[in-house]
Amino acid sequence: MNSDEKYKKAGEVISAAGGTPLPVNDTLISLLKHFIMEDEVDFIAAFAEKKSQTMDQLKQSSGLTEEEINKKVKDLAGRGVIFNQPNSKGVMVFRLLPLFNVGTFEYKFMGKLERSERDKEISALFSKLFVDLRALVQDNYDLIVPMLMNAPPVDRTVPVLENKSKKEPVKIVINEKIEGARDRIVPAQKVEELIAKFDEIALGHCFCRHYKDMLGTPCKQTKERETCFTFGKSARFTSEQGFSRMITKEEALKVLKKAEDDGLVHKAYHPNFDTSKDETSICNCCRCCCANAVDSMIAPITNTTNFLSMVNEDLCIGCGKCVKVCHTYAAYLKDNKKAGRKEELCIGCGICAHFCPQNAISLIEGERIVKIPPPKPKAK
Repeated sequence: MNSDEKYKKAGEVISAAGGTPLPVNDTLISLLKHFIMEDEVDFIAAFAEKKSQTMDQLKQSSGLTEEEINKKVKDLAGRGVIFNQPNSKGVMVFRLLPLFNVGTFEYKFMGKLERSERDKEISALFSKLFVDLRALVQDNYDLIVPMLMNAPPVDRTVPVLENKSKKEPVKIVINEKIEGARDRIVPAQKVEELIAKFDEIALGHCFCRHYKDMLGTPCKQTKERETCFTFGKSARFTSEQGFSRMITKEEALKVLKKAEDDGLVHKAYHPNFDTSKDETSICNCCRCCCANAVDSMIAPITNTTNFLSMVNEDLCIGCGKCVKVCHTYAAYLKDNKKAGRKEELCIGCGICAHFCPQNAISLIEGERIVKIPPPKPKAK
């Protein structure tokens, strides 16, 4: 194989590693050359059959010595290509990361940027790859979107539970009649409870907003950039590689409070989308930059939530604040000038209740999965 053929093979292996499937084209190959050196390409191919391997397994699949593997892993982990952390039994596991969702893209823009010509070129290549991916989805909409709509939820909304204007809790209404509600142990529904669970917390830049900054299209919603949290072994990995910095629980809560007051939505991520397992990270998402937001999504939004907003029309004054801050356009003003919400679009984030000056919005409790497809292309 020549060099480009090897990179194409590496692209196929990385595309199959999880996250969002990628078009293996010239743009992807150019991107991979920034993160994987030519003498590392064959090592990536060793993950073709199994994306997570122990040292013994990787020695067999790669044909390399332990010393050679450790050298390559150290370099590739520093570029966000391989995740190297011990499992629950203390055995070191080496996992090939996808390009994004969650992988190389996120780790690249989570850390500090030199804003060099190289960083600008990487940003431009990612932008082109996202354009290519959007075109792929749109051109094959009826085939790809129904398949992705059946995928498990990517993230979980952790709601804002305080009214900013009134400085008092948002009312929670227990309603087991909501479709999908059932008796089970639910994960932490307050960010305070979530933060309290972890002794290792790391803070990095919001990769979506950082990436948009590099493209010259900064966020319209917040000036904050360090808003991306990782926990446990993910915190160890990101801090060890320089993508983030370790912080205290008190500092974490201050950052989260500022994010809430800027109208950002807390999105928690769990291993393999399993909410029975401890969270690995929290993003604080805006509507204009974040990839998993209505305004910029390529693939469908698939989100799990334990809440649904509900409007008390007797208290609502029709100010439209909820409409302005709603991330998914679920909120709207009805003909009677009272606020309403579209249940199928509501992710239960509580942002509408957080900003409501009248405390007219409550959150109904009950597990739901929200799936929002990208806009369908207009017929030619």
